Amino acid sequence: MTAPSTTAPLPGYPVVQVAYFVNDIEQAALEMAATFGAGPFFLLRNIELASSEHRGQPCPFVHSSAYGQWGNVMMELVQQDSSGPSPFRDLYAPGEQGLHHLATMVPDLPAAYEAYAQAGIPLATRAVTRTGTEFAFLDATERMGHFIEVYASEPPLVEFYEFVKAAAEGWRGSDPVRTL
Repeated sequence: MTAPSTTAPLPGYPVVQVAYFVNDIEQAALEMAATFGAGPFFLLRNIELASSEHRGQPCPFVHSSAYGQWGNVMMELVQQDSSGPSPFRDLYAPGEQGLHHLATMVPDLPAAYEAYAQAGIPLATRAVTRTGTEFAFLDATERMGHFIEVYASEPPLVEFYEFVKAAAEGWRGSDPVRTL
């Protein structure tokens, strides 16, 4: 870790998700369910984005994600399904895996980008999903060893988080990986 910033602290953006980059998304979901009781996981394969830019260059990274509940936070497992540069490849070469990012929901994306930049955590990747949800990866790798993902706290996203959390209530481990 580097020395503390001399700028004002970031607004209280709560961590809502912890995400791991994995090589085999289904196997990782099964292992997280068996080891940590996380889940059930909802799997989306081959997610294509409407637009994305990584470090100033177009970056159409296709990926798969599995979303499950792990206590009070969502756990995302993510696997890159395309080749080329991406926020995932910044940390992990093919065959490697580990913690990739923590995610926060913010009320105002441009203001959050600026607040993080002022704190020495610059924008690395900005993307928009095919449904119009903007998200970004901010580069906290030098300070914290991982990225920070930000997205706006908008109803469809909040509802998805609530859906995943509700599925975990009373869940006893059956059907740990479910396709969306």
